[in-house]
Amino acid sequence: MYRFLLTPRWLGILALTLVAATVMVLLGNWQLSRYQERAAINERIDETATLAPVPVDQVLPRPGGAAGTVGQPPPAGAAWTRVTVTGRYDSANVILIRSRTVQSRVGFEVLTPLRLADGSAVLVDRGWIPPLPGGSALARPEIPAVPSGEVTVVGRVHLSESKPDAVTRRDGRIETRRIAVPALARELPYPVYSAYLLLDEQTPAADPAFSAIPIRHENDWQNGGYVVQWWLFAALTLVGFGWAARREARGDAPDGDRNRDRAAGPARRDEPAAAPSP
Repeated sequence: MYRFLLTPRWLGILALTLVAATVMVLLGNWQLSRYQERAAINERIDETATLAPVPVDQVLPRPGGAAGTVGQPPPAGAAWTRVTVTGRYDSANVILIRSRTVQSRVGFEVLTPLRLADGSAVLVDRGWIPPLPGGSALARPEIPAVPSGEVTVVGRVHLSESKPDAVTRRDGRIETRRIAVPALARELPYPVYSAYLLLDEQTPAADPAFSAIPIRHENDWQNGGYVVQWWLFAALTLVGFGWAARREARGDAPDGDRNRDRAAGPARRDEPAAAPSP
């Protein structure tokens, strides 16, 4: 009944079906790994939100190199940990991160090195401020002055952003579009910790002109949906092959398809031999 499956045409269809289903399963597996990675990040963000902060050097390796260098890369699991650190802001090396969006408005994030007693520094993202009123989105804002004297910061460890952008100086001020700590450290006259901090709390209090940088959860549900989609497509591909084969076996296929399969398949034993030519 299903001998037609051994014909070259149906063997080719079966091979294409298996290849397509395998590719779809692999794509689903890749989306599953992305879902697990993003879900782990979201769990980490929620888990650390209520934990007491720990000293920064308990989470990030202390930089001990020359000026303009960074410490060892952050260990696994360092991201989003709440840390505390005390030092003095370096007002001469404030860094503007342009084209940053908060609540649908484009403005600047302001990073300021916090100099520690050992001579190293950690970059602190003090928050977001809008451009000058009436100007373009790149119009440099008035930056609130840093507090004088010692400052104690509580913040979340944030890793360097990917795809670093060029770091420039405009009117003596450091500017860039991406927060890549190694690139920024090369502009500074001291060694720098390998990650930066998103400011949560500050003593003395931060200037109210700053808006806090929102901590966004990863969009893991979308990857979860892609997992179901690709695996469902793989299953439907196999079911579709079975449905087409059953339709062929029951004689529901178009006459042209059946005739091609018969012509391609072995001759049946009960077919009469061709009559000899006269």
